[in-house]
This record gives sequence, C-alpha cells and structure tokens, in this order.
Amino acid sequence: MKRPLKALLFGTLALASQLAHADIIDDAIGNVQQAISDAYKPNNDNVYHDDRDDNDDNADNRRQDSDRDRQYDDRYRQLEDRRRQLDDRQRQLDQERHQLDDEESRLRNEYDR
Repeated sequence: MKRPLKALLFGTLALASQLAHADIIDDAIGNVQQAISDAYKPNNDNVYHDDRDDNDDNADNRRQDSDRDRQYDDRYRQLEDRRRQLDDRQRQLDQERHQLDDEESRLRNEYDR
C-alpha cells in the first residue's frame, strides 16, 4: 500500500508543480502584455513622460516661429521698399512724359506759325 500512496503523492506533486509553472508563465506573459499596452497608449498616466523634452521642443518651436516671423517681416519690408521705389520711378517717368508732351506741343505750335 505504500507504493500506490507514494505514486499518488508523486503524481499529485508533479501535476501541482506543472500547474504552478503554468501559472507563473501566464503571469509573466500578462505582465509583458500590460507593459507593451502601457507603452503604446499615449493617454495613459502610467507612461513615462519627460517634460524637459517638451520644454526644449517648445523653446525650439518658439525660436523657429520667431525666426520665421522676423524673416516674413524683413521680406515684407523689402517688398514695400521696392514698391515705393517703383512708385517713385513711375512718378518720375510720368513727369518726364508730361514734359515731353509739353515740349512736343510747343514745337508744333512754333512750327505751325
């Protein structure tokens, strides 16, 4: 009777240890899945977030925006200056044309006499 009792006890322990191993493996897989899930959820509060990187990025973005605004303002001023120069040239050309028209009319008046 000792033999069947030993066999039963040994069989029970063998099954229990396999179940314990399966339970440990199942827990480990669950932990890995949870870690992966937490890593890919941006709205999850458990995700590590370094505010220093955001501050650096925000500073860089502000600097780029400031540079872009400055470039835009400079370019706009250049265009306005060019427009003023063209307007001045146009005024000069209009004056010269007016003078030429006056001279032409005087010449015709003199020649017609």
